[in-house]
Amino acid sequence: MTPERVLNELLAGNRRFSTSRPVNPHHDLLRVQAVAAHQTPSVVILGCADSRVPPEVIFDQGIGDLFVIRNAGNQANLEDIASVEYAVAMLQAKVVLVLGHERCGAVTAALQGAEAPGIIEALFFGLRPAMELARQQQGDLIAHAVRHNVQVQVKRLLISEVIKKAVAAGNLLVVGGCYDLKTGLVSLI
Repeated sequence: MTPERVLNELLAGNRRFSTSRPVNPHHDLLRVQAVAAHQTPSVVILGCADSRVPPEVIFDQGIGDLFVIRNAGNQANLEDIASVEYAVAMLQAKVVLVLGHERCGAVTAALQGAEAPGIIEALFFGLRPAMELARQQQGDLIAHAVRHNVQVQVKRLLISEVIKKAVAAGNLLVVGGCYDLKTGLVSLI
C-alpha cells in the first residue's frame, strides 16, 4: 500500500470518528493473538500526551494499527526521533503524523513563561522555536503556536537520515496535523 493511501485511510478513520460512525476495528482477542508475535503498524503518530487526544480512538484504529509516541507538546526529542526511526526502518511504517491539538496546555504554559516546579521547564525548550514564530503573527497566539510547533517538529524529524532516505525513496510520508477538540476532526497542516 502506498503512503498516500495509508494516509487517506487514516483520515477516513478520523472522519468516521468525528461523525460518530466508528467501526472500532481490531478491538478483540483475535486481533491480540494475530499481532502477538509481530507488529506491522503502517502509521506512526507523534502526538501530545493530552488525555483528550487518544490516537487509536480519534482515528478509529485498533490494536497493532498505530505506533504511538506521546509527550507533552508532541515534541520530536532525541528518544522520540529514535522511536520513529525504529518504526520506519524496522517495522516499515508508511506514514508519520505529528499531531498537535488546539488549546495545548504545554504550548500555553510555554507561551506564558511562568516558572514551573520540578523539571517541567525542560518541556519548554523544544517549544521555544514555535513560540518565537507565533509571536510574529497577529491573531490567536496559542493557535498559531500550536500549528508552528507541529511544523517545527516535522522539520526535526526530517533531519534524521533514516527518515529522509525513506521519504526520498517514496516509502514514507511525514506530515503534520491538528486535532480540533470540539469537532473531533484532524486537519493536515
